[in-house]
Amino acid sequence: MSVMDVILLVVAAIVAVPFLVLAIEAFASLVPLRRLPPAAADRVRCVILMPAHDEEVGIAAAIANVRQQLAPGDRILVVADNCTDGTAAVARAAGVEVAERLDPDRRGKGFALDFGLERLSIDPPPVVVVVDADCQLGPGALDALVRQAAATGRPAQGIYWIGTGDEPDPRRRLSAFAVLLKNHIRPLGLHQLGMPCLLYGTGMAFPWTVIRSVNVGTGNIVEDTRLGVDLAYAGHPARLCPIATLSGAAAPDPRAAIKQRTRWEHGHVQTLITQAPKLILAGLVRGRLGLVALGMELAIPPLSLLFVAWMIIQALCLLWWQWAGGSWAPAVTLAGATVLAGIGIFLAWIRYGRTMLPFRTLLTAPAYVVWKIPIYVKLVTSREKRWVRTERGGL
Repeated sequence: MSVMDVILLVVAAIVAVPFLVLAIEAFASLVPLRRLPPAAADRVRCVILMPAHDEEVGIAAAIANVRQQLAPGDRILVVADNCTDGTAAVARAAGVEVAERLDPDRRGKGFALDFGLERLSIDPPPVVVVVDADCQLGPGALDALVRQAAATGRPAQGIYWIGTGDEPDPRRRLSAFAVLLKNHIRPLGLHQLGMPCLLYGTGMAFPWTVIRSVNVGTGNIVEDTRLGVDLAYAGHPARLCPIATLSGAAAPDPRAAIKQRTRWEHGHVQTLITQAPKLILAGLVRGRLGLVALGMELAIPPLSLLFVAWMIIQALCLLWWQWAGGSWAPAVTLAGATVLAGIGIFLAWIRYGRTMLPFRTLLTAPAYVVWKIPIYVKLVTSREKRWVRTERGGL
């Protein structure tokens, strides 16, 4: 093989790895659920920590939803963080505890959570459950999360859906399926393989000693992902609680959706670059397969970005093979991994996403990728570095 053959094969193999990980997770998610996490025999008390920034419109509904699932001794603490509206007043009127935080120089959910935890340290509960102020818990979700966290001594993450698939814009339907793939199908596959999962920002339950073992008060724009990574390093990787579900409203319009996606995906790429290699290396050095699996999961770029990279590299490999007489191995390696991932995702779509995303809408995925290209251009020209609140739709 020539030097160019080797270079293209190495590049093709690097791009192929995320596709292979996706394929493994997707196929594993199709296996009937057999391993449920252990649950505590006795339901310990918990505090629901609800960070809220300018959530006056929807927070009453979120509180009412959580209150339906409270057990004796449970409490709700709302952190009204740098609010400019009536969030605190609405929460107090709903009969829950409210802690108001005003610090314009330190904005972000991580700071709000840290402020709430400091308030709770006066009388710490056995378990803290984080529920965002724009979310709705599914039936029995709170009980399942608290019991699992108490029994395992590890963070428990519920399955979090954003969007319903009923949105009129095909791009928003595709976005809802992309979230389903990231927050449901992929972590379910990891769960079936006995591996930990990342955290997704809401529907998270933590034993008190675990959540206080790391620094929560950071300005990271994807603070949930970073928190999950830090806890994994500290020996407390999160585990999926597949019987706990919750839902959140999708961004109400394309402009808000772009803003939301920009924050998510820029933060994801930054965390991927800085943390995925460290997780994989730490797992190999410590002999902890869970850390390696978590690092491989984190190393999967946003799927639209991965697809763009695939198109470019696959075209180069084909040109080198067909028109320059180079080796066929790079093109075939990349194509094979992509086909496997495509089959796995398609089968997962049939199992979990067919009602959300009709096949005709699935066919518009290339246009969805094109719609997101400006997000990736901004990664180079003006990367998002600060937390920005997403505009809300109705709950």
